[in-house]
Amino acid sequence: MAINSLLHTGVQGVQSSVRGMQVAADRIAQTATSDTVRPASELAEDIVDLKLYERSAQASAKVIKTADSLLGTLLDTTA
Repeated sequence: MAINSLLHTGVQGVQSSVRGMQVAADRIAQTATSDTVRPASELAEDIVDLKLYERSAQASAKVIKTADSLLGTLLDTTA
């Protein structure tokens, strides 16, 4: 069923984004607490990655919301 596929895709996207955000946040935190100096460009890259994963999670949430809306419309039509 297409709606089930949409929901699955959306959930996978959110899960993937959360994992990516955790990795980027861990790298940022390690930079702040580490004695070794990382180049500023690496820190900037981690911050950009964090923002990209945030946007990806937002887009995936919209996919889930759209699938939910489609399911609601389908149920209303058949009721």
